[in-house]
Amino acid sequence: MTKAEAKTRIEKLKKEVEHHRYLYHVLDREEISDAALDSLKHELYELEQAHPDLITPDSPTQRVGGAPRPEFKKVKHAAPMLSMEDVFNFDELAGWHERNLKILPRLPEDFYAEVKMDGLAVSLVYAAGELVGGSTRGDGKIGEDVFQNLKTIEAIPLKLREPSEAEIEKFVRAAADDLDEKKFRAALKAGNIEIRGECYMRKRVFNEINALQAKRREPLFANPRNAAAGAIRQLDSKITASRRLSFFGYALATDLGEKNHELAHAIIKLLGVPVNPLSQRCRSLNAVQAFYDDIKKKRDGLDYWIDGTVIVVSDNAQFARLGVVGKTPRGHVAYKFPAEQVTTIVREVTWGVGRMGTVTPVAVVDPVFVAGTTVTHATLHNLDEIERLGIKIGDTVILEKAGDVIPKIVQVLPRLRSGREKAIHAPKTCPMCGTDLTRAAGAVALICPNKNCFARNAATIGHFVSRLAMNIEGLGAKTIEQFMNEGLVRDPADLYELTVGDILPLERFADTSAANVIAAIKAAREAPLARFLYALGIEHIGIETALAIAAHFGTLAKLRHANAEDLAGIEGVGGVIAKSVAQWFADPKNGKYLDRLLKHIEVKAAPKPTVGPLTDKIFVFTGELEAMSRDEAKEVVRAQGGKASETVSKKTTYVVAGPGAGDKLDKAEKLGVKVLNEKEFLSIIKP
Repeated sequence: MTKAEAKTRIEKLKKEVEHHRYLYHVLDREEISDAALDSLKHELYELEQAHPDLITPDSPTQRVGGAPRPEFKKVKHAAPMLSMEDVFNFDELAGWHERNLKILPRLPEDFYAEVKMDGLAVSLVYAAGELVGGSTRGDGKIGEDVFQNLKTIEAIPLKLREPSEAEIEKFVRAAADDLDEKKFRAALKAGNIEIRGECYMRKRVFNEINALQAKRREPLFANPRNAAAGAIRQLDSKITASRRLSFFGYALATDLGEKNHELAHAIIKLLGVPVNPLSQRCRSLNAVQAFYDDIKKKRDGLDYWIDGTVIVVSDNAQFARLGVVGKTPRGHVAYKFPAEQVTTIVREVTWGVGRMGTVTPVAVVDPVFVAGTTVTHATLHNLDEIERLGIKIGDTVILEKAGDVIPKIVQVLPRLRSGREKAIHAPKTCPMCGTDLTRAAGAVALICPNKNCFARNAATIGHFVSRLAMNIEGLGAKTIEQFMNEGLVRDPADLYELTVGDILPLERFADTSAANVIAAIKAAREAPLARFLYALGIEHIGIETALAIAAHFGTLAKLRHANAEDLAGIEGVGGVIAKSVAQWFADPKNGKYLDRLLKHIEVKAAPKPTVGPLTDKIFVFTGELEAMSRDEAKEVVRAQGGKASETVSKKTTYVVAGPGAGDKLDKAEKLGVKVLNEKEFLSIIKP
């Protein structure tokens, strides 16, 4: 990128970031996620670091927050509430420390690592030990007076705890040279202390409040952070009280004689204000990384939202000497977890072909780190989605990836357009085999009708070997294509005819790798009926439907002779699915293919349905769960005799709805199906 291009991009990013910060801080609205906004800010910060002369005082990187809302009184902070630079990997963390070493060459690797709470930062002011004020961060210098709302939070003491003389003596001895005892005792006696911290909402409280909102048919809160921030900024403190917020202190704005940040946490706790017990001192960057990795593993099990860690230069004097760049102290940094949403730029659109012939647009994007992996491609689903998004080649977009879900583009940021963007045009012929594409009336997908299309066959084999199907390890897309190009494999049945000698001459294969592939194929010579049925790749058959069909018929022999009417009577199997399955088994070509597979694979009969406390009960899950994944919840239901379905019908017993619940929740309400929140679901399943 030339300097002129960087300057143009910086100006557009500045305007975009300020737009979204104004929406959030002033209007209490959001158009994009925090993760996407962080990604924009990070790009801006990196560009400014590469071109320091382009940094201007009005840049969002030089600010902390938006203007306070006019409904609240203004409060000037005694000491600014500043922001933090974000880093997203160990290299960026090490780069932060290296920059600090240029200022303080003897700066040791001595840090205090904290859990970064995802709530709302506030400042508590105590006079003579009594809480007399409380405010939000605001723009860093001036915040909003939310004192009455903060008083409703039980975790915040209205009067600071007064430690006994024995406790003080013990504390002073333990602190040793890290504490100015005279200043500490004087400050305790005066009780004029300002504590900074984070107001947050516990996950279980969030779920209970959303369940109540659902019963009242009122809008659900998007997440605990939004719910907490909205509660603090209510004009009616009774509403704040009803939200049952919590609080962790993390910093002292008053000098109590402490010489390092670890001691500040200890003092806050001594005064009766809760601090996060997971925070700890780290004597090296490697220790910081170990802390980060540990907290990341614990993240889902915590009863509150976090979005990373905060790493602080432990020594207060060194922290002060490092100074401030813009509105960001050099002495601390937010080491954030991989975001599930980031921003990137679309450079090209390619078209892939699936096993059913569906031609899907795929965006090629600038490499971006999201949800723990570097992503260069994202699905655009179909032509209707391209039109809905209004996306063009060259656009800045928000890309989302959650867990193992395929990355997708969820939003375009048109204000960042340069004018050089290009429209996306759909192909008229299959990009692999050249066959004219079709599109049924009213359908959204383009289809390659050629059943011998190389891409369709490769996708079919890829589905067959996937984890939920035959689970054959070592057979990725490139390997499958290589086998097909060499004429070794035409369909999944051919895999079982392969030998080490067939594979060994191929590029990238040696004795061990070739033997491993053959061993993995041999290990997949038996499968439960449901997995085998799913592996066949019959149109409309997902794993849940395969489980339902397998449980009904028990054996493959019975299923092979079933007609559409037999299938349609199964819960979760409608007329379209029944017809698809019956036609597949009735096709003579498929019969021959199936016989070839059965020469190598033993298909086990489905086990008899488990009898348990959930027998005859049908569950449908929608939205996110906290205590377990949806797949784990379905396994629990099946283990206790129940059934898990993907579709809501009058036969459905319960719909379990979590945050982000979709159309299934609406359908349940229309049909009068009982809706459970996660807490209610957990109460009816046995451990």
